[in-house]
Amino acid sequence: YGGMGLDFSYSIAVAEELGSIRCGGIPMAIGVQAGMATPALTRFGSDELKKQFLTPTIAGDLVACLGISEVGAGSDVSNIKTTAVRKGDEYVINGGKMWTTSGCQADWMCLLANTGEGHPHRNKSLICLPMNLPGIQITKKIDKLGMRSSDTAQIFFEDVRVPSKNLIGEEGMGFTYQMLQFQEERLWGVATVLTPLETIIQETIDYTRQRKVFDQSVLHNQVVHFRLAELATEVELLRSLLYRTIALYVEGNDVTKFASMAKLKAGRLAREVTDSCLQFWGGMGYTSEVLVSRFYRDLRLMSIGGGTDETMLSIICKHMETLPRE
Repeated sequence: YGGMGLDFSYSIAVAEELGSIRCGGIPMAIGVQAGMATPALTRFGSDELKKQFLTPTIAGDLVACLGISEVGAGSDVSNIKTTAVRKGDEYVINGGKMWTTSGCQADWMCLLANTGEGHPHRNKSLICLPMNLPGIQITKKIDKLGMRSSDTAQIFFEDVRVPSKNLIGEEGMGFTYQMLQFQEERLWGVATVLTPLETIIQETIDYTRQRKVFDQSVLHNQVVHFRLAELATEVELLRSLLYRTIALYVEGNDVTKFASMAKLKAGRLAREVTDSCLQFWGGMGYTSEVLVSRFYRDLRLMSIGGGTDETMLSIICKHMETLPRE
């Protein structure tokens, strides 16, 4: 379908290299296209669906988005309310999606919707939804703290009719497909922050070396260069965890625990590095003229998007069996 047929480690190599871009929004948009809106279609979609949606998306001719989060259901995916009711050879979709990356420009959406009653983990399906159908309303482009070069939309559906053949895989398996997709999304996110964090640390070293306070460089203070050394060490530890997780994943292992640990650490470390380094830049760090302030805003999303820190902690606890079993 136009891809290179490589294993997931190559996607991570690309993600890590995309961190060289001096903002967070562009790598995130590419990540949605390559690793968030398309994996379920790649694994479980029909040949017809792949030719219609996957091939042009890989080629870059179509923009894809992922319709999961809603106003009342972000990290709690099982609580989504959007419905897709089967009527003849069509699904009729009603509801809405929130926080949809690339939603203002997307040509199609990988939509998660309730296609039946019953247990919330077994009543959902993924559907390829063309975004030019009647009844789809993009109400606004959300004004965000960071990632400002990436459009994020709120979208509503009113009696949107889509062919039933646009179903990805089996009906009722959407939640399971999405959970598989989340692991790759989270690992991609971890990979994209490694290079920015290294860049921020290095630029802070360079700036504090030449910035003078009380007749000596800021970097000359032990509290500063010791802190930067600690942060650099933490980044390398995160990289090692990511690489171990990827090696296990490529071998076919369940890496839910390690992926959640890496996502948790990446979000917290992104906050720690950007906050500490911005402080060492002083007043200049509080301006929009330097990279550290941009990453301070952009990378803050790492602890929220794709599953919050709290969600990651819950997953880790379940896999360590520290929580009561249901």
